[in-house]
Parts: sequence; C-alpha cells; structure tokens
Amino acid sequence: MRIHLLSVGRRMPPWVQAGFEDYVRRLPPECALRLVEIEPGQRGRGSAERARREEGERLLKAVPKRAAIIALDERGETWSTAQLAGELRGWLAGGRDLALLVGGADGLDGDCLAQAERRWSLSPLTFPHPLVRVILAEQIYRAWSLVNGHPYHRA
Repeated sequence: MRIHLLSVGRRMPPWVQAGFEDYVRRLPPECALRLVEIEPGQRGRGSAERARREEGERLLKAVPKRAAIIALDERGETWSTAQLAGELRGWLAGGRDLALLVGGADGLDGDCLAQAERRWSLSPLTFPHPLVRVILAEQIYRAWSLVNGHPYHRA
C-alpha cells in the first residue's frame, strides 16, 4: 500500500521539507508516503470559488486509480492516535492505495468532498498548510509504530 499525500501548494520552506522527509524515511516500503504538490489556483478579487474548483480538478486528476480517497476537512471525523492506528491497520490489510487530499487556502472543492470515502479532521484547530504536511507524516509514522509495536509511541 502507498499513501499519496496530494496537497495544494508549492515551494515550502526548508523546515517543512526536512520535517516531512524525516518521517517519510522512517516508514517502511509497505507503508510508503508520497507527496504530490498541486499547483494553487489563481486568486484575485472574488475568485476564491474558481481557484478552489481549479485546485479540486487538479487534486482529483492526481488521485491514483482505485485509491481510496480521504479528504482532510475541518468537519471530518477526529481520530485519536489509537483510532488512527486502527484505520491504518485496515488500510494496510486492504492493500489498496490511499489518497489524502489537502486543499488550498479556501479548503477543498465540493467535488473532492463528494468523491471522498471519508473525511478526516486533524484537529478542531486550524493549522497552516505547510505544517499539515509535517503533522500528517508524523501521525502516519506514529500510527505505523503503534501497529508494529515500535517504541516511538509511548502513550
């Protein structure tokens, strides 16, 4: 199984790239995490909806065939670390690739939300998009470590 993090945004600060890559390197091949950066839509006066639609089209086009889609959305389900580990266990057992969709500044387009099998909220807090990449990578690694009895997770 591969996890594809499809995220709107380009040219992240070096600390984001370093943090993300640190956790990606720790994951084994059977739980590989791959980042696909999606070009943000053009924004101007009154164009947020158009930009969100453009981003949504690009996100959905980047989803690998037969991958399960999970939309990162503030109105989604919140999972504890143990619950995320359970989700990961199921995803690994299913063997199907996973596409995690992270929208741009104005969130995800309705088509992305409609095509998602699930919606996941990382927190009731709002995080900057660059930080979401690092949080996702760390949480996936943490869940993997819990599933595999690795000592990284000490709760």
